[in-house]
Amino acid sequence: VLVTGASSGIGAAIAIAFAEDGWDVMAAGRDEGRLEEVADVSDKIVTWAGELSTSDECDELLADTIDEFGQLDCLVNNAGIFIRGDAADTSDDDWRETLTVNLDVPFFLSRAALPYLLRSEGSIINIASDWGLNGGESAAAYCASKGGLVLLTKAMAKDHAREGLRVNAICPGDVDTPMLAAAAEAEDIELDEYLEEAAENVPTGRIAEPEEVAALAVFLAGNAAGHITGTAIPIDGGGSA
Repeated sequence: VLVTGASSGIGAAIAIAFAEDGWDVMAAGRDEGRLEEVADVSDKIVTWAGELSTSDECDELLADTIDEFGQLDCLVNNAGIFIRGDAADTSDDDWRETLTVNLDVPFFLSRAALPYLLRSEGSIINIASDWGLNGGESAAAYCASKGGLVLLTKAMAKDHAREGLRVNAICPGDVDTPMLAAAAEAEDIELDEYLEEAAENVPTGRIAEPEEVAALAVFLAGNAAGHITGTAIPIDGGGSA
């Protein structure tokens, strides 16, 4: 399995969960030091540190993964960024960066991975967002990128279902990760206060843990989910109900 954005948060939890389930894991991300900390958890985790923004860079990561493992059974497109702003507040650079990281890179990697995943009859799991299903405030670029990722998921699922490839999206609500801490800092709110306010808006009264998202990803990659494709599954404590 190849997991992007694996140096912290949901991505790190996903990489560790797959390793604990017996998978060989290529954990990709930008922060080499934090990736090594993830790799220290299991000898089944190999790391790849670098930038991903162009199709050539994505092709390179795919090639390195195949060189390492000889095959690919699952791609988890997890890397993502969140830049707050409504349409009027979103600069050209913020729009382009958000769409590049959240939508271009998953597309480039999925395209590069297709020959190998079709051979293994594997799966793609895209980490989208509940704001890719329903709009959110002051997040125009983020919502557009995650909404695009949800429909990319559904389109690829239909295109390749008869070839044995499954494609699904996980759509988390608020999760206790560094991204949420960065959002609190951007709004100049203490993290504890921010987390408390976020929890109050969730029907279950709490936000998700990264390990809960990771457990769903491992399930979707496994044989028990063999007839599940083209889905966008919220994991938001009932927020989108």
